Amino acid sequence: MATQRIIVSGRVQGVTYRDWTIRTAKKLGLVGWVRNLSDGRVEILADGEDEAIGQLVDACREGPPLARVDHVSAVPDTDKPGKGFTKRFTASI
Repeated sequence: MATQRIIVSGRVQGVTYRDWTIRTAKKLGLVGWVRNLSDGRVEILADGEDEAIGQLVDACREGPPLARVDHVSAVPDTDKPGKGFTKRFTASI
């Protein structure tokens, strides 16, 4: 089991990226959350099996059809996201 904080930049807001992330993460059996950041990026905290997290990171490099992903970073994290996979309010940074 692992937890990763994933930051996605590009045209990733207003293109259903958060909803797509929730569907993708649930299919992979992950728990966590996704939210927009005030600077236009998307932040994801995902917890689950290492392989499933790797698959989510790989999928985030493409995203939903309307997205244009420029960069994806993923780093280990110690936060525990709780149950399910949810959408959070936009975070100011």
